[in-house]
Amino acid sequence: MEGQSVLVTGGAGFIGSNLANELSAVNDVIVVDDCSLGTPSNLHESVDFRKRCVLENNLPTEVDIVFHLAALSSYGMHESDPRRGTRVNVEGFVNVVEQAHQAGCDTIVYASTSSIYGSQKEPVAETYPVTASTGYEASKLARERYAEYFSTHYGLSMAGLRFFSVYQGYGANEQHKGEYANVLAQFADDIASGRSPELFGDGTQTRDFTHVDDIVRGLVLAGEHQLDGVYNLGTGTNYSFNTVVDALNRELGTDVEPNYVENPLPEDVYVHDTCADSTRMRDETGWSPEIDFEAGIRRLCAQYKTAPQQD
Repeated sequence: MEGQSVLVTGGAGFIGSNLANELSAVNDVIVVDDCSLGTPSNLHESVDFRKRCVLENNLPTEVDIVFHLAALSSYGMHESDPRRGTRVNVEGFVNVVEQAHQAGCDTIVYASTSSIYGSQKEPVAETYPVTASTGYEASKLARERYAEYFSTHYGLSMAGLRFFSVYQGYGANEQHKGEYANVLAQFADDIASGRSPELFGDGTQTRDFTHVDDIVRGLVLAGEHQLDGVYNLGTGTNYSFNTVVDALNRELGTDVEPNYVENPLPEDVYVHDTCADSTRMRDETGWSPEIDFEAGIRRLCAQYKTAPQQD
């Protein structure tokens, strides 16, 4: 993608800022973010940052393509204020797409979630039945249904990407998420600092950990190919939390034991395992993950090998 005008909502957040910075090298990029979850310090100077909310009127939607990533992006965030979560995740999505359509933009790429598959140890494709066990999942499914409407009624290209456990690490744009950061980032920071990472239950739960650089490439390809429908973005391989702790200890040269704690989340909503079948994305765009688990662990730990440790 080159020479395009681009709007990234939620673009000061973790994934959004990585996308905006990548695109801004050869495109005109506007970021809209209310800074409730993101920070403009994540962004390069070449990005045009606007502190705005996706529920507002007169958003800067006169662009070639919209990447809609703004959301309350976890179970905990949504449950703390369900009505706000619904407004931001659903009404905000509809508001941005309607304004983009009215401004003449016909290509939208938006964030959905892999949580709607529930617990799946084996790779799961987009055709697998999905459920809404939480308000967060319901809001993302609502986006997908509205996207179907926009595609059918307006003829827009509406690509919904179901992300699988996206990470980067505290040395980059994920740090501001704190307790909402991916467990890989949290565990790495704990172990490097000599703290015992807290693992829910017995640590056997698994995730399909996908590096943010691979997610950004998928987002860009979805826009370039004007995809329509829903697509998984994941590696197709999952690792347990116990395996993560072992791998981090090996890479960091440490021997920090985890602390196993009772899972504070209800069993009927906690996703124990995730694993993506991204065949559809590969077939339609050529995308495949380039950063495997071992390489991701090395990238994650590099900051702790080059920078002095802080308490």
